[in-house]
Amino acid sequence: MASVTQFDSGPSGSEMEARLVVVDDDASIRELLVAALRFAGFAVHDAANGRAAAELIRAQRPDLIVLDVMLPDINGFEFTAKMRAAGIKTPVVFLTARGDPADAVRGLTAGGDDYLTKPFSLEELVARIRAVLRRSDPQAGLRGQPGSHVVKYADLELNEDTYEVSRAGVPVELSLTEFKLLRYLMRNAGRVLSKAQILDHVWDYDFAGDANIVESYISYLRKKIDRIEVPGTDGETGWPEPLIHTRRGIGYTLRAAK
Repeated sequence: MASVTQFDSGPSGSEMEARLVVVDDDASIRELLVAALRFAGFAVHDAANGRAAAELIRAQRPDLIVLDVMLPDINGFEFTAKMRAAGIKTPVVFLTARGDPADAVRGLTAGGDDYLTKPFSLEELVARIRAVLRRSDPQAGLRGQPGSHVVKYADLELNEDTYEVSRAGVPVELSLTEFKLLRYLMRNAGRVLSKAQILDHVWDYDFAGDANIVESYISYLRKKIDRIEVPGTDGETGWPEPLIHTRRGIGYTLRAAK
């Protein structure tokens, strides 16, 4: 068995989605977190103590660690400090039952990236994780080919470097927010995304506005993406096949007809 302090920091493999390790000694809390994070689209592994967590981190090379502060064999702050000393820069979100601001300072000083006090909402945890992933790697947690700057789906193309978008070769002018929304839909093509998920990714988790703003921007995007004149196979121009669809009561998806 590896000791808690046995870390190494070799290169990690690429995955289609962010990989998380959840560490909590409370089995019921751990199972709830794993289920919620998998439902949110993450690949999740879990451990009940520092020793098992160290083994998982070496084996799985996670993109982020959700770490309870009070573990049976090691304090979460100490665990993180040992990781950082070993050269492992994987982001850490601490979970703790203690609300003392001094603990938050200690956690961040030890190398943590965010800090949640129990009880917390699962929605907030997911949003915080996504925010940390965005800060550490803008592409983390998004579906798509790692390192690719051009995203393609059906006859839709988006260039992340030049902020250019085209449909069937026809340029499409988008605002920055529309561009971010379309990129998120394209990176998750085929998945139904809720308003809350879209707000998390496009407006960030601390956005304080009305969730109905998502409906408005979906409408703007439809007018520019699905109601644009493009050349057809017969040489005539017309509206292309709709790609942006509403699943009433659930959310929105980018999907081509089968």
